[in-house]
Amino acid sequence: MIICKMFEFENAHIVRNCSSKRCKSSIHGHSYKVELFLESKFLDNAGMVYDFGLLKKEVRQIIDSFDHAITLFKDDDKAYLDDMKKYSKRWISLPVNVSAENFCRVFFILIDALLNKTKMQNGEKGVTLKSVIVRETRTSYAQGFKDDAYSEILTPIKLKDIEFSQGIKDEWDDKNFFEKLQGDYVFINEKEL
Repeated sequence: MIICKMFEFENAHIVRNCSSKRCKSSIHGHSYKVELFLESKFLDNAGMVYDFGLLKKEVRQIIDSFDHAITLFKDDDKAYLDDMKKYSKRWISLPVNVSAENFCRVFFILIDALLNKTKMQNGEKGVTLKSVIVRETRTSYAQGFKDDAYSEILTPIKLKDIEFSQGIKDEWDDKNFFEKLQGDYVFINEKEL
């Protein structure tokens, strides 16, 4: 069975090397919608794949980290990167160009890592992230799967290569959230919300 939860965020970027002149040469923004598809062959004690309420903490925090921020490609022009980091409190640097397709991969890797490090408390079993859809506009979206996120033919994305600005980290409930996500820490779902 598959369930879907949608999140929204506003973000600015430049997509270098694309065909569209405006997109590759000008900062622009989108009202993104991210759809997460979780799958399991089992249902928890309440007859659910995964309680939607459980997605309102760490998963929402991951998505919210991109809200009202600029997302940067780490290999972009150094002067541009330095200026964006100087004049924006909220920025994220990625090891890949900032396309909707790569946003799918980044969100998949972040949320997959979180799910794999989460101890379930209400009989959830075998819950996996099946797919991520990133809607960039009302009429266009990209959809990514595990094979896309961890592809050996695409530029690899590792958690350690994603950088969140201090301004974003300062807003996290747990200032060490990202370090915990990269380490051996076990996140424990609340028994009751």
